Amino acid sequence: MNTDIENLFKDKVLGHPAGLFVLFFTEMWERFSFYGMRVLLVIFLTAPLFGDNPGWADWPREHALALFGTYASLLYLTPILGGYIADKFIGYRNAVVLGCLIMTLGHVSMAFETESSLYIGLAFLVIGTGFFKPNITSIISEMYKGNDAKKDGAYTIFYMGVNSGAFFGIMLCGYLGENYSWSLGFGLAGIFMFLGLIQFALAKKLFGDIGAKPNKIYEVELPQNVNEKANSKFVDAVSEKLNHFTFLDKVLIIITSIAGLTWLINDPMSKIKDINLFDFTLLGYEGSTVIIVLAVLLFLYLISSRIIRYTPIVRDRMIAVAIFAFFTIFFWAAFEQAAGSLNIFARDYTERSLTGSSAIVFKVIDTILTIVPLCIITYVLYMLFKKTFSKIGISNIILSISFLIIWGIVIWKLKNDFSEDAKEVGATWFGILNSFFIIALAPLFSKWWESKYNPSAAFKYAYGLILLGIGFALLAYGSSGIPQGAKTASISMVWLIFAYLFHTLGELCLSPVGLSYLSKLVPGRMIAFMFGIWYLAIAIGQKAAGSLGGMIDKVTAEYSLATFFLIFTVVPISAGILIGILNPLLKKLMHGIR
Repeated sequence: MNTDIENLFKDKVLGHPAGLFVLFFTEMWERFSFYGMRVLLVIFLTAPLFGDNPGWADWPREHALALFGTYASLLYLTPILGGYIADKFIGYRNAVVLGCLIMTLGHVSMAFETESSLYIGLAFLVIGTGFFKPNITSIISEMYKGNDAKKDGAYTIFYMGVNSGAFFGIMLCGYLGENYSWSLGFGLAGIFMFLGLIQFALAKKLFGDIGAKPNKIYEVELPQNVNEKANSKFVDAVSEKLNHFTFLDKVLIIITSIAGLTWLINDPMSKIKDINLFDFTLLGYEGSTVIIVLAVLLFLYLISSRIIRYTPIVRDRMIAVAIFAFFTIFFWAAFEQAAGSLNIFARDYTERSLTGSSAIVFKVIDTILTIVPLCIITYVLYMLFKKTFSKIGISNIILSISFLIIWGIVIWKLKNDFSEDAKEVGATWFGILNSFFIIALAPLFSKWWESKYNPSAAFKYAYGLILLGIGFALLAYGSSGIPQGAKTASISMVWLIFAYLFHTLGELCLSPVGLSYLSKLVPGRMIAFMFGIWYLAIAIGQKAAGSLGGMIDKVTAEYSLATFFLIFTVVPISAGILIGILNPLLKKLMHGIR
């Protein structure tokens, strides 16, 4: 363990290095800004044109979800380039700072609410995320070299920070945007992105050289929980050859990247603006279909040809990563309905008006849901403050100011809520449930992963996919009484609440451990780049989520809303059963990694 890592582990908060919690809060503000914007975008684009807070209702749901699907997909593609640039040129920490700055500019642009500023803002957010997302997780990976046994717990705690930001971003940006002004909602996201940038930049003294410089010499990260013989084989496998990119590899990367990016941009553009870059047919198939199929085939060839050039143990582990990535697509294609079709379901099909005792009960529950997580996160801030103020005092002060602002807005919101006799639950409110359940349950899952009852990676995936499918099954049952083609309904909000609970249980099983297993299975010299490849799988799932979610009107008109949710019931459960069956194969491919 090098000196910088040893120093980090001297100052611990809740059993982990204090530096982890600096990253925790940095990620929290980034996720605050992302989820605050995310929960508003589709509702803003499809909100009524007239009223106290008009939106852009001239956008059909299919168009809004096509744009969101492309945006969300690009958010997971640019990290491939951002990770590479950080690895080779600027280092992980500088990349995080640059990403925060660009994303701040994106949120400022979106606050103007014009069509051109909307597209410019989304573009800045995509570019900034490319620098931020892979590199903040790469810093964690570098911090925990030689401490693999604690990585699962570290990533789960980090994921708690992700969802803390999502919770407060959805709650506050959603509240301001939906009830007062869309510009206020988008603008608040930018303010906290900027504060996160300052807080992280001022904490550099805590990290020493960790993440500060590009990795000129790749270090081997020995996996834990494997026997000495397996470790020896791992070192041999990593050091035997570097598997440089060939000229053909580079050509295929360029071709598939251009084709994929052009297709992603063309999809919403052809729907929204009726401008089709692939306006041709080949063998009876539309040009866009031909282009994307060709790009996928070339990419599969690229990955396969690279994997077979690795030594046997590394090759097997790379195959295991590829299998996990494949099943990750199915998870996110269903889970990310939360950003689109579930928001639409909450707004148009859920009974949200409460009166009398039910309104009072909801206000009390909402207050508890708001105050308790904020108290927990504030306590974590206090612990970090106590351990690190002598080293990074100004950073701590900026972080404290951020929380004072949060507390002020929360108290103002709750005061407004209790001044009303009745209560209409905002459509964006349901989005906080996922984050709240994660904040409440993440510590339990972290302990589970560190116990002797820790299930294999394949079964974690199986549990995650099956639980996700059960959540959609509840929605299908709850909406079974809605007539075919109905545009509105008044279904009990209980179904949506329980759906979010099961979706969260599934997410806790699958999402954070996916990152952890990737860091264990991939040699240290490929960490940042392979994080980018992992995000490619998520990107495909994100675009699939937008495309499938955009079919809600068509499926509801031809069949029913229950049928729409049944699709997202059957597919994840089937995928979960399949990866459970593959457990013995995956254990063999992982060569002792648990």
